[in-house]
Amino acid sequence: MYTSIIKKSILFFFLVSMIHWSCSEVEEQNVQKTDILVYGGTSAGVTAAVQAARSGKSVILVSPTIHLGGLSSGGLGFTDTGNKEVIGGLSREFYQKLYTHYQEDENWAWQPRSEYGNKGQGTPAIDGDKRTMWIFEPHAAEMVFEDLIKQENIEVVRDECLNRENGVVVIDQKVKSITTLSGMKYEAQVFIDATYEGDLMAASGVSYHVGRESNAQYGETWNGVQTNVFHHGHQFETDISAYKIPGDPTSGVLPRISTDPPGIKGQGDHRIQAYCFRMCLSNHPDNQVPFLKPDDYDRSQYELLSRIYASGWDETFQKFDPIPNRKTDTNNHGPFSTDNIGMNYTYPEGSYEERRAIVAEHESYQRGLMYFLTNDSTVPENIRDKMQTWGLARDEFSDNGHWPYQIYVREARRMIGAYVMTENEIMDRRQVPESIGMGSYGMDSHNTQRYVTEEGFVQNEGDIGVRPPKPYQIDYGAIIPKEGEISNLLVPVCVSSSHIAYGSIRMEPVFMILGQSAAVAASLCIDQQIGVQELAYPDLESSLINLGQILAYETQAD
Repeated sequence: MYTSIIKKSILFFFLVSMIHWSCSEVEEQNVQKTDILVYGGTSAGVTAAVQAARSGKSVILVSPTIHLGGLSSGGLGFTDTGNKEVIGGLSREFYQKLYTHYQEDENWAWQPRSEYGNKGQGTPAIDGDKRTMWIFEPHAAEMVFEDLIKQENIEVVRDECLNRENGVVVIDQKVKSITTLSGMKYEAQVFIDATYEGDLMAASGVSYHVGRESNAQYGETWNGVQTNVFHHGHQFETDISAYKIPGDPTSGVLPRISTDPPGIKGQGDHRIQAYCFRMCLSNHPDNQVPFLKPDDYDRSQYELLSRIYASGWDETFQKFDPIPNRKTDTNNHGPFSTDNIGMNYTYPEGSYEERRAIVAEHESYQRGLMYFLTNDSTVPENIRDKMQTWGLARDEFSDNGHWPYQIYVREARRMIGAYVMTENEIMDRRQVPESIGMGSYGMDSHNTQRYVTEEGFVQNEGDIGVRPPKPYQIDYGAIIPKEGEISNLLVPVCVSSSHIAYGSIRMEPVFMILGQSAAVAASLCIDQQIGVQELAYPDLESSLINLGQILAYETQAD
């Protein structure tokens, strides 16, 4: 079902073929050598590269994307912070630089600074005492990331994708070199995979997992299939028929509903939580682009939402979270929203062409949703009227049709490393031995599937929200491969954790923390000429503390 929708609505993309060199002499001209090679232009990739430079190491940041910062500069400006007291080091520096940016009146083009205060749902925008700004515009975040890179004079190679087929050379359990699709080759003493997908990790042969583990695997409660569990309200509150003709199974199911059985509660499966784009919208009439009808618009894709409105549901605008200058970080909310449920299962392992097709389908779906909400007669008039006051922010993502550069990859591959973080660590049932940073956000999984119940009604599954009792530590072993695998690779984004534990760890401030800690470990390993599994924790611990990383915290979360 899902596959047919993708094939119907995507545009096909083609990548440049690998350049084949005729002799070794020419090939050698395309080799660049460095102490630390960071692959991935995410927020973690930037902090890793900056810390590597500050540690006195040569570093090259190779980014598959043109723009740096990942989700932090790609629309997710309403930061999922949890307890801010455990956000330290370069991660906190990032938010402090944003505070400085917003102290300047010239950066308030579309509303007075005095008009924007500590708004938000548990996420105050401005902490004047700590000089931090936690809610911000995409372009402001990208500017901070670029400034950090420039300050350290870091070489950034943009729009370069790893040759995943044969571009990673491993000798004696070490990554010797990586080659990109353009033919550029990079050699380094230590590599850091800071991508959301974990492509370098996977291509180097490191163990990893995709999908949800069973609860039995790690002794958990909230992993695996979670039918009849409703935590965030992103469910169907009334019985709505899943069929094209209500109550008639022979008519077939509506679009975007799976006909596969949901699975048995607690069992593992291949499913991953839904992706979306965190759109930046504006309600300032001089700074917005209207929601146009997509060329491939198919009104039937939103029929289920029509029925939801007919049932009386009306929470359309609850996640139009305000960011500065009369803009939003718009996130999923409710039973049918920006999350494109069930349409991303093949993304983690997909080829570049397949991923681009999935991203294109997600964009088409979400643009169509905005057009539907603004124009369809079955949408309540008050909602249509309000939607017509919004549009894409004209001064954001200007070279991409004002659409976010980065899709929200909430999870993809997850390494099975030297230490696996589970809900037992998150929920304070088990302590980690080697802390390199902390998290505190709730274990948050968005829906993973939309299915037909035995009664013929539609239901979502996989939406979990469980709050830890206090901030928790993240173990060094969660960012390194296990013993016997690659000895010069660190993975601060696709960390070693279960699906449900990753639901908490996956927050952008934590990625920046782990990116910095990975670079510190890499630098120490180079200095001592050892593998990442051999690094003595006291050496790493003292270095991290000196850099302002928060490794322990006793006070209960706010």
